[in-house]
Amino acid sequence: MPSGAGHGLCLLADDDADLRRSMAHVLEAMGLSCIEAASGNEALAILEQTGELPLLVSDVSMPGLDGLDLLREVRRRYPDMAVVMLSGIREAEMAVECLQAGALDYITKPALLGEIQSRIRRAMEKRDLLLENRFYQQNLERMVGQQALRIKEMFLEGVQTLVHALDAKDPYTRGHSTRVSHYAGRVAARLGFTGQSLEDIRLGAALHDIGKIGTPEAILRKPGPLTAEEFTSISEHTVLGERILAPLVRENPTVLSIVRSHHERVDGEGFPDRLEGSRIPWAARIVAVADAFDAMTTDRSYRASLPPASALAELASHAGSHFDAEVVAAFRREFAEPET
Repeated sequence: MPSGAGHGLCLLADDDADLRRSMAHVLEAMGLSCIEAASGNEALAILEQTGELPLLVSDVSMPGLDGLDLLREVRRRYPDMAVVMLSGIREAEMAVECLQAGALDYITKPALLGEIQSRIRRAMEKRDLLLENRFYQQNLERMVGQQALRIKEMFLEGVQTLVHALDAKDPYTRGHSTRVSHYAGRVAARLGFTGQSLEDIRLGAALHDIGKIGTPEAILRKPGPLTAEEFTSISEHTVLGERILAPLVRENPTVLSIVRSHHERVDGEGFPDRLEGSRIPWAARIVAVADAFDAMTTDRSYRASLPPASALAELASHAGSHFDAEVVAAFRREFAEPET
């Protein structure tokens, strides 16, 4: 079994001495011995002396070599280190950049003690699984599948955390992604999708709005019509969602196609790519109908819900223009007697 330095060592980089000491107490309570660094350059100097350590916890904003540059340098020199980034900046773009650079997690300060400890444990567990997976690939191929499955499960757990965070931003849409996944799965099955293709549609439907994590709450909760600028902001969630998930689900192109294209229209008037008809991926056409039905049958900040029968009639009236006619027909057959 591969192993690096002892599990009890952790490098903590933060230029704020008080915050660094507070975080050290949190890590020490987990049984980790912390080596503290007041800057990115000091952290690299320590690593040159100690060699690779199991874990680096680093603030993003530091003078000189900042946390993001430190992350990139650590990933280049010590690719097996688990890196968790901390930041007081609540920006989806920064989180995405850190994850794309190789961080295993991005924690926004302030965070609850239990959440910090749980997410650091998960990052360490993922590091162990990645090391084990490499070992098994080299020596015990028959065991790789089990480890790869656990890594995928951990990814889904992490993404589910983002879905819950999105629900918290807009109470009117709580449970929306779960319901859309349910509707889309049933309709996809009626249309003949099975196996992994069906599971990918369910997963993509559950994650279709993940990019809204970067949309201001004031826009999500606005009770009236959106301005052109606000509509542009919210429409960007399709592209941002694809960017968030792209490094993680490249083996699931169906998921990415749903996240990017579920607001396309068959008449070419949708976004972000103004695709028409059959150029829109089948999975995205299915989720578009499921998404619209759930939006119409739940209360929103800007209007009350419609009865299911009225929502089905509304879908039918836009079949062939906004929505794919075959998908709408399948949806109406599947939910001819809508669940209450």
